[in-house]
Amino acid sequence: MTSHLKKVELHCHLEGAAPPSLTAQQARKYGMDTSGFLRDGTYLWNDFAEFILAYDKVSEVYRTEEDYALLTETYLDELAAIGTIYSELIVSPDHGERIGLGADAYIAGVCAGIHAAKARTGIEARLIVTGERHFGPERVVKAAEYAAHSDNPLITGFNLAGEERMGRVADYARAFDIARDAGLGLTIHAGEVCGAFSVSDALDLVRPARIGHGVRAIENSELVRRLVDLGTVLEVCPGSNIALKIFPDFASHPLRQLKEAGVRVTISSDDPPFFKTSLEREYALASSAFGFSDTEINTMTRTGIEAAFVDEATRARLLAQL
Repeated sequence: MTSHLKKVELHCHLEGAAPPSLTAQQARKYGMDTSGFLRDGTYLWNDFAEFILAYDKVSEVYRTEEDYALLTETYLDELAAIGTIYSELIVSPDHGERIGLGADAYIAGVCAGIHAAKARTGIEARLIVTGERHFGPERVVKAAEYAAHSDNPLITGFNLAGEERMGRVADYARAFDIARDAGLGLTIHAGEVCGAFSVSDALDLVRPARIGHGVRAIENSELVRRLVDLGTVLEVCPGSNIALKIFPDFASHPLRQLKEAGVRVTISSDDPPFFKTSLEREYALASSAFGFSDTEINTMTRTGIEAAFVDEATRARLLAQL
C-alpha cells in the first residue's frame, strides 16, 4: 500500500528495535534464560511499567561492541529494505556503563553498525543520546554531558525518555541546558503516558524543536494552537500508542486531528517488535487506518527531513531523494 513511498524515522529506541529472533540468538550465546520476557518470538509485558522492565531485560543480551554493531546494522538493513532513507536512533550511553561495556565502546559499536549499513544500502542515520528519567536527574545530566562532549559527528541530539510519571520536566531542565549549549538538537518524551500538562511543561522548560509522542496535547485546544504557532514537530508513533492503551483504537487516535489543526507531525515506530509493529506497518496504517493520501504521507516524511538533526548539506540530499 505504501511500499513505493520513501520513509523517514525520527523516533526509535535502538534496544527497543531488537528483533526477537536476534535477541533469542544473543541469549543463547550468553546462556541466558529468556522465559520471563520472550516467548514464541514475542516480548512479554502487560503495562507500561512491565514494558520498561522487559525492555531492560532484552537490553541485557547485548553486551559487547560487536553485539551493538550487529543490532544496529540489522535494524538499519530492515529499514533500508522498505525504502527508508533516514533514521534517528535513540541510544543510552548510560546503559553502556550499567552493563560494564562503557559508554565509548557502546557508542563505537552502534556507529560501526551505522557505517556498515550505510556502505551497503545508502541509509543515513544519526544518534540521539537519551537520559532515562526513572534513573534520576543526576544520571540524565551525566548523559547530557556525555553527548555534549562526545565530539562524535553522528551524535546530533539529546532526549529524555523512560517512565514519564517519575518527576517533572523541571527536574531535568539542567540536562537540556547542557545539550542546548553544545548545539545539539532537543527532543523530549512528553504527552504519552502523562497528559497535556507534560507537553506544556516541555515547551516552557525545554523549548524543544520536537516532542516524542506529544499526542495527549489534543486534550487542550490552546496547547494545540501553541504547537502550531511554535512549529514544534511531534514524533507520532500510533502503533505504540494503541499497544500501550494510550488510546483504545486507531479511530480514537488524534494523528489526523493534529495534522488537520496544522501541527507538524511525523510517523515513527518507537519500539517496534515490543508493540508488534514496524515502520512499514506505521506507514501502511497512515493510509489504511487514518486515510491519508500518498501526498499527505509524503508531507509528513518531508517534515521528518526538515526536522531531522542533520547538517544542511545532508538535509538537502535527503530532500532530493523524495
